[in-house]
Amino acid sequence: MPKEPANRRRRWRTLLLVSGIVLAIACLILLPSNIPVLSSQPNPVQSYAEAMRRIETLRTREPAAMNPVCRLQLMTHDRKVDRAIILVHGYTKCPQEFHELGQRLHDLGYNVLIAPFPHHGLADRMTEEHARLTAQELVDYANETVDIAQGLGERVTMMGISAGGVTTAWAAQHRRDIDLAVIISPPFGLRKIPRSLTAAAVNLFALLPNSFHWWDPVLQADAPPQYTYPRNASHALVQALRLGFAVRASARHEPPAANRIVVVFNASDKSISNAATMEVVRTWQAHGADLTLYEFEAGLKLDHDMIDPGQSGQSTDIVYPRLIDLIRR
Repeated sequence: MPKEPANRRRRWRTLLLVSGIVLAIACLILLPSNIPVLSSQPNPVQSYAEAMRRIETLRTREPAAMNPVCRLQLMTHDRKVDRAIILVHGYTKCPQEFHELGQRLHDLGYNVLIAPFPHHGLADRMTEEHARLTAQELVDYANETVDIAQGLGERVTMMGISAGGVTTAWAAQHRRDIDLAVIISPPFGLRKIPRSLTAAAVNLFALLPNSFHWWDPVLQADAPPQYTYPRNASHALVQALRLGFAVRASARHEPPAANRIVVVFNASDKSISNAATMEVVRTWQAHGADLTLYEFEAGLKLDHDMIDPGQSGQSTDIVYPRLIDLIRR
């Protein structure tokens, strides 16, 4: 056989191989893995009494080793009221983060539900349990709390910060029985990772062994407040980002299901990418969603967690009234 056709075939095989490798690398960089496997199974309650039974079921599932202030908190008027609110804490935090704001909302007539994330709230602050958190567990958490809230109020609001914010964003995208979703500083991206490389980072760190990192490298295990975990786990952060990608994927094809959405930005946030959140906002706006944006100005110098009064340097006297005003508009 002449050499030229044989050489041509080899060149084509080489080209196809290189093209396949380039395509695989592009998919690894641009597309987070396993997004389609997240599933949703809503099962809303039909009455206040059923909501109370579901809450008791949640309480029986809480580990005995939990910090008492981190157990499920229910502030109720002993009946179904006009408005119920679900307050969703952040990663490594627990319901105590929202306790004070919850009390203020209860005083305004709301029934308030603050449930702990899976693997959160244990008395052992150095536990490694929270590294097991998954995006599917956050989806299940969202569904379970929204299901229960249907028996607590005629209209349901869900408010979450950080990982609680992206969990609320998922609920806003998928649950039509949410009247208002308030999404605060959600991690659709991180400040330290370029947006174009976020998917690659998610895929890479999902493959690597889990690693723990101090929230405060100076205080380490002594970092306040004492009811939170002082370390974050790389695998858990990957799962929060993965849930954010799931929200984006769904938002590209259909409008959000919630009646109204408020997205709250913190201009001085050094943890999450506000630009990545704006990408999701623009997608929702393109669908014609009823969407309000609000930003806490940089001059306030707020931390990423602007909610927890147990954290030093907080300005809850400014933050709480503004959030309450956004909810009650």
